[in-house]
Amino acid sequence: MDYLKEFDKWLSAADENTVALLKSMSDSEKYDSFYKSIEFGTGGMRGLLGAGTNRINRYTVAKATKGFAEYIKSSGKDAVCKGIVIAHDNRRQSRELAEITAGVLAFEGIKVYLFEDLRTTPELSFSVRHLGCFGGVVITASHNPPEYNGYKLYDDTGCQLVPGIVDKITPYIDAIKNELEIKYLSLNEAGNLLEIIGKDVDEAYYEKVLGIRYNNDNNHLITAVYTPQHGTGNIPVREVLSRAGYNVIPVESQCFPDTEFSNTKNPNPEMPEAYDKAIEIMKSSNADIAIATDPDCDRLGAVINCGNGEYRLMTGNQSGAVILYYILSCRKERESIPENGLMVNTVVTSTLGDKIAESFGLSVEKTLTGFKFIGEKIKQHEVIKDKEFVFGYEESYGCLVGDFVRDKDAVQASLIFCEAADFYKKQGKTLIDVLNEIYRKYGYFLDTLTSVTLKGEDGAKKISAILENLRNNPPSKVGGVEVTKITDYNNPPDGFVKSNVLHYEFADGSFVAVRPSGTEPKCKFYYCVCAKDEKLAKEKLTEFKKIFEQ
Repeated sequence: MDYLKEFDKWLSAADENTVALLKSMSDSEKYDSFYKSIEFGTGGMRGLLGAGTNRINRYTVAKATKGFAEYIKSSGKDAVCKGIVIAHDNRRQSRELAEITAGVLAFEGIKVYLFEDLRTTPELSFSVRHLGCFGGVVITASHNPPEYNGYKLYDDTGCQLVPGIVDKITPYIDAIKNELEIKYLSLNEAGNLLEIIGKDVDEAYYEKVLGIRYNNDNNHLITAVYTPQHGTGNIPVREVLSRAGYNVIPVESQCFPDTEFSNTKNPNPEMPEAYDKAIEIMKSSNADIAIATDPDCDRLGAVINCGNGEYRLMTGNQSGAVILYYILSCRKERESIPENGLMVNTVVTSTLGDKIAESFGLSVEKTLTGFKFIGEKIKQHEVIKDKEFVFGYEESYGCLVGDFVRDKDAVQASLIFCEAADFYKKQGKTLIDVLNEIYRKYGYFLDTLTSVTLKGEDGAKKISAILENLRNNPPSKVGGVEVTKITDYNNPPDGFVKSNVLHYEFADGSFVAVRPSGTEPKCKFYYCVCAKDEKLAKEKLTEFKKIFEQ
């Protein structure tokens, strides 16, 4: 792409605000903003807000939506009439981009359902199914910093688009040569092609979420601190927990929607600094747990009051394992574990969950990273009716209990996590006590993720070089433990699509996986270390990191 030619085109035809941004760019900013078009893939689009073909803005979003519209129209009249539901988070320009998305679809004659205000990503997934739509769009950049935004597409099951569908849509997007000329209607001009939705869909969603409970007596002992990190979870999580009878103390300074995430050090529940204010409240109130949802409320993180002045942040692998263990223990007590029960997780998720599921008689299936693949598995088995979905989760703090949503759902996770904490407190246990019981039963697992951030074009080349070096020079033994299997998903086994992921399995049950992030300029190293105890696991982890992150 001739970046200066593209820059000049935008300078001559873009709106006034965009032109002002263009005129303020340095030479390096011009290049990075225009050297390519922002990628549209199975994660949709995510990137920096700003002017240019390699940024998230009204023109790149309009281009993606125009391409999506052409795909919808090619799918027939029924798809056009069923329409698309649109939601957005609290980020900069999210409402504007949602309205432009609605306007482009309406201009193309496609029915649109637009939420009246910000909503969670899982409710968007639910609403596609609830309203019988052809698909959905959510404007969000999840837990990224304030300068990011994104655009994700969903199919008629409420699942993020998988590669096969993306491959059908991408040619329509690529065929658009000038994103500056795309036409769209205002909300006022859309007429009966536009329906604003809100409370009715909320109530239907709350009813479904409350239906996943195993304990409905509302006689609870725990106190929970909750922070939505300035995001979309504030209303639905607090509403559901209130209706379920839990005593919840909100982190008030982090409850209001804020584009800048002003009162949190980090809106990502994976990061310890996200819990600073929540832990302060835990200490003053002697709360049992603190839970945090990310800005689009599909991920749940948690801190546990261990009762001895210690406050432990659980990883996504740990919280997922505890929730799974709780659900299966309840279902075993009620003799409701299906004979054909299924648990689904990803190739980078701890195998502790596999052991738990199998010990209760469930089968386990693995997918590539991304909850869309878990959603795809649910659909496959739903169609052929051979297995019954029980639980799905991934290490990145996302899980799903009730499959009326087909994406990870932190509203569901918040409810079932509080229920588990309350159930075990009545037995005199914290969730860390339960986690340690799980370790004693199934073995100790140390799971951690290292991310190396390398921005820009040079960064992308360095990430590619890291993967190629490991691909061409694989280790045969690490810390005295033999590598027993290497899976290169560039040449995927049956049932998997091609993906730039390397997976190393070791003789002791440990694994290491390496992959570039699909939404951020990072190379990610996933470690699942099996050992007799924590000390030995940490020693192994040090050896693994020396080899894989050299």
